Amino acid sequence: MKTIVLKVKNKSGLHARPAAVFVQTAKKFTSKIIVKKGEKTADSKNILQILSLGIDMGDEIELQAEGPDEEQAINELSKLLLEYLPSIDQ
Repeated sequence: MKTIVLKVKNKSGLHARPAAVFVQTAKKFTSKIIVKKGEKTADSKNILQILSLGIDMGDEIELQAEGPDEEQAINELSKLLLEYLPSIDQ
């Protein structure tokens, strides 16, 4: 299992459009990917669960991936959160 902790930089957090992009990307992987915020967890491939976490700018989240493409999943999703998603608000 691969795990990484990230701080969300997107102005609107992980809501609506950014969440949809995140979920679409997560669905490309066969690994099970969990997003944690505090004590709450969500399946990264379920938009309603992701939105229910209420992730805002500056929140720390943990990504956990387990499966055959876990390394690639963590790398691509963390890059998405840190580089691409912050730019879609501008």
